[in-house]
Amino acid sequence: MNYNKKRWLILIASCFINLCIGSLYAWSVLSTPMAEYLSQLTGVTLTARDLSIVFVIANSVGPITMITGGTINDTLGPKLVILIGGIMFGGGMFLSGYAKSVSFLIGTYSLLLGLGLGMVYGATISTSIKFFPDKRGLVGGLTTATFGISSVIIPPVAAMIISTAGVTSAFKIIGIVFAVIICISSLIMEKCPADFVPEGYTPPAAGKQAAINKNWKEMLKTPVFYVMILLLTCGAFSALMFIPMASPLAQNIVGMSTVSATAAVSTLALFNVLGRVLAGSVSDKIGRINTLALACVLSVIGLLMLYFCGKGDVVLFYVAISIIGICFGAFMGVFPGFTADQFGPKNNSVNYGIMFIGFALAGYVGPTILNNIYAAAGNYKNAFLTAIAISLAGLMLSFIYTQINKTEKK
Repeated sequence: MNYNKKRWLILIASCFINLCIGSLYAWSVLSTPMAEYLSQLTGVTLTARDLSIVFVIANSVGPITMITGGTINDTLGPKLVILIGGIMFGGGMFLSGYAKSVSFLIGTYSLLLGLGLGMVYGATISTSIKFFPDKRGLVGGLTTATFGISSVIIPPVAAMIISTAGVTSAFKIIGIVFAVIICISSLIMEKCPADFVPEGYTPPAAGKQAAINKNWKEMLKTPVFYVMILLLTCGAFSALMFIPMASPLAQNIVGMSTVSATAAVSTLALFNVLGRVLAGSVSDKIGRINTLALACVLSVIGLLMLYFCGKGDVVLFYVAISIIGICFGAFMGVFPGFTADQFGPKNNSVNYGIMFIGFALAGYVGPTILNNIYAAAGNYKNAFLTAIAISLAGLMLSFIYTQINKTEKK
């Protein structure tokens, strides 16, 4: 088989699949009407903030199945992993339409959907990167970008379904459609042959490649792994703190209307996507760690802008969230290839799944800190200062990474 052509079809299928599972981020549109629906059903007043735990858990459990599914992916190939994960993801979304309580949503949306997402996301990215050793940054950016762009495309579609058929029908329709698309696309996916070399690409010498390829146990023994996972946590922290609450933030800080706040959410998502593609491509030229260090610096600038935002500062708010979106996208686009560069492509499905724990940690801690700070102070100012400190810590970690690498090369 000519994998030089087939790999592009596999990349396209991966992008379609990730577009579907990226609908996780439609939660910002689904949460408010779902809270209203459950309030009417139970007689207990619930808000989108009360349901934020559903998103937080869904965003946190992915590494569990990225790791277990990654083992299957590295041995048997991605077809089975993506097929099972797609059924779990679509099934979790569909069953959420039958929710009568927050605990039911945690079971269906947080756990079933979240665990299915982890299986699919890890398999698509790792498989694509293995087929493109010559373009790891760009391919990592593209596959994660389609995941991110879903948060631009799906929310308006979900809002339209909600307005015509209700929020429960939105869950069911999205679940069925995406389960079908993912399962059909999974049939295109294939395991990358160990001896595959793209035309025009010169791989590292056999001995050097063997030395690079580390399994998860060997990876955990390296100091650089712990620097990298903490760097990922710091890089993802700021955006994951705000993404689930982007619309309420826009209304609270700047005084935007609900409609304008929705546009702000879309802007954040668009620049997130732009950051994934742009940074992935740039990192192929200037290096992964230099790209990530630059993202940390820009993140501090964006957060400072948010800190000084007040009522009516619409332009400043938009510039700030655009910068934060690009920086978040940079980390998500660069890290798959970064992990493969550091520990080798052979076991990248499992290795990146373990590395992704850093993202999950940020996804849990970020919104929790935001909610606690708002509950204590009645505003978000201290949350921005906390995020600035975390971004500066990320910048320091990028320097530590560089020093460790220099020491190891001596």
